[in-house]
Amino acid sequence: MYGVALAVNGQAVSGAGGMFTSLMPFILIFVIFYFLLILPQRRKQKEHRQMIGNLKKGDKVITTGGIYGTITNLKKSYVEIEAANQVRLRIQRSCVSQLRREE
Repeated sequence: MYGVALAVNGQAVSGAGGMFTSLMPFILIFVIFYFLLILPQRRKQKEHRQMIGNLKKGDKVITTGGIYGTITNLKKSYVEIEAANQVRLRIQRSCVSQLRREE
């Protein structure tokens, strides 16, 4: 009986609409964050994974630690780079930050 009275009165319907309009700014903020922050980060991660998958011997790379080197050996989980004459470092593939451009 009480539910029927609310339905006839119409206040319950406007209350639900008020709740939706109060949530609308939060939904809008989430959508903005998704397109400005989350989506570009996913693209960047995808490009990085693709770059790591395409590494080959002789590529000149920069590690996340800032070390410049040339890849001398590739394994499934790591790469070996030569940072200087007879100085070889074994690092994880994910630590390769970027390919170095020829200067």
